[in-house]
Amino acid sequence: MNDKHKSLFSEFNAVSKKEWLEKVEIDLKGADFEKKLVWKNLSNIKIDPFYTAEDKKDYVKNTGENSQNLINYRNITVTAAKQGNEQAIKAVEEGINGLLFTLNTNVSAEQLLKGLDLNNIAVSFILNKDTVPFATDFAEFVEKSKIAVENLKGYFDTGLISKYLTSGKLEMSLFDQGAELVKLVAKYPNYKAVTISGNEYLDSGANQVQEVAYTLSSLVFVIEKLKERSISEKDVLNNLNVKLAIGSEYFVEIGKFRAFTSLLKEIASKYGITAFTHTMIAKTSVWSKSVTDPHTNLLRATTEAMSAILGNVDGVLIDAFDKEFSKPSDFSSRIAGNITTILREESYLGKVANPVDGSYYIEEVTAKIANRALELFKEIENKGGFFTSFENEDIQQQIAEIRQEKIKLISQRRLPMVGVNKYPNLMETVDASILSAGSEVGTKVLSPRRASLEIEALRKRTEDLVNKTQKRPIVELTSFGNLTMRKARAAFAYDFIGVSGFDMHQEKAYASAQEAAEQSAKSDSHVVVICSSDQDYDDNGLAFVKTFRALNNEKVLLLAGNPTNIIDELTKAGLDGCVHMKSDVIGTISKIQDKIQKTLKSLEV
Repeated sequence: MNDKHKSLFSEFNAVSKKEWLEKVEIDLKGADFEKKLVWKNLSNIKIDPFYTAEDKKDYVKNTGENSQNLINYRNITVTAAKQGNEQAIKAVEEGINGLLFTLNTNVSAEQLLKGLDLNNIAVSFILNKDTVPFATDFAEFVEKSKIAVENLKGYFDTGLISKYLTSGKLEMSLFDQGAELVKLVAKYPNYKAVTISGNEYLDSGANQVQEVAYTLSSLVFVIEKLKERSISEKDVLNNLNVKLAIGSEYFVEIGKFRAFTSLLKEIASKYGITAFTHTMIAKTSVWSKSVTDPHTNLLRATTEAMSAILGNVDGVLIDAFDKEFSKPSDFSSRIAGNITTILREESYLGKVANPVDGSYYIEEVTAKIANRALELFKEIENKGGFFTSFENEDIQQQIAEIRQEKIKLISQRRLPMVGVNKYPNLMETVDASILSAGSEVGTKVLSPRRASLEIEALRKRTEDLVNKTQKRPIVELTSFGNLTMRKARAAFAYDFIGVSGFDMHQEKAYASAQEAAEQSAKSDSHVVVICSSDQDYDDNGLAFVKTFRALNNEKVLLLAGNPTNIIDELTKAGLDGCVHMKSDVIGTISKIQDKIQKTLKSLEV
């Protein structure tokens, strides 16, 4: 037999999923498979650790196609036509092929767009003032420029829904303006006049299912309002641009975008529309960004952009990594634009068939998000629709529940954020003015925010204390006993307490618990963390605490670990608390700060 056409590995027998599971059960040694290996994300979606061809079934249809003309957007806030034009020309020279102008005042479209080739560059506008006059001016400029009708790409964003979500006030004039904009761009099939945003949901703490369901529900509301203004359902859908935020759950986000497209097609079919052209723009989220160790935002933005592109979006808008605490510089704006350029030109995303198509994992996630989002969508509609649900604060309450769960997981470090609750950059200095003092969340409106605000508030409290006392609290890691355990627990405490902004000193090892207690009690540190093994704690922990407290009652004394069998005795002797895997960052560090503040009060200047 000629081996030329023989299947690769054909000499091996196929392994069934049952056989894989049997092997897993052996490796788990009796542990619960569901608890150990099945991931349940905050959209209440269960995701198995592996999928095989046996899992293949009829998945959702119409999930979109990988864009072959991916638009790389840059946002330019326009204060004057000349300034906006100069920044636009510079952006195009840097490889940007999509410009999003934020207009807070009326400017000349001709002056703003001078020198730009609209046959090859997408131009979009966030219109906050003089909406119809500018749009009319823009349409006249396009007509005069003789741009091919099919080449004009972009969209108008008037905040049709987003303004209502963040202010609680529904401006009916926006629907009148929307109807006018649809008429103005009627001859341009690839220019969209109706933008629906879902950014506000995810950036306020919502999960993926909620973002999809609420955005679709708001779309139905907009369709009904525009129908009242003689704009047909088909015209709305053909003029539709959807903006969604991109979260940090990489594979789930891919499924989210695909699920949205599928459900949009399904909703359109209920109106009797089977063919229409819409666009979808993905924007990096505010929720996932940080002001501490801000360069990690570049990594977050990269994976977010990848998941959106693989989710079949038409364009990506990446915020500058420093946007959350300063006006983006030329450098940070250039780097943000380069992310999509690299993904498109060097990784070939958007230039080849979508590599995730047919992945059992992605298809399964997409189907689960679509099914749960459709259930939530129907629930909203049964309660009277989007407007009624928002006015009754049902939507806000549902988002608040998920937001609080996310914040809890962040504080418990079960939802890791590099530079925020794990792996802090202890070399950086952070100005207290850019840190949040915490969050004040009302129930009536949505408030887009960073997930890290509560952790930031801890850091801000430290920086304020340093500014008042001119002294940064010192943390000493005091170890003795078992080498392996003391090293591991010192490393854990270093990482855990480091998010506070204290001066973290490297581990100090002593020959005995007695020596460790005496030396650390007399040192210049403000916080001492005992680091050793459980056996050493059983043998010497109580003696350490008693010796330490006999010499010093002011310092914060902590223990790395969770010796539940002796914790009551240690606490009674003077131990302030423990840091371990189940510790809550916010609660633990707040208590440390409370005691340190009393100690340093006399040093205030």
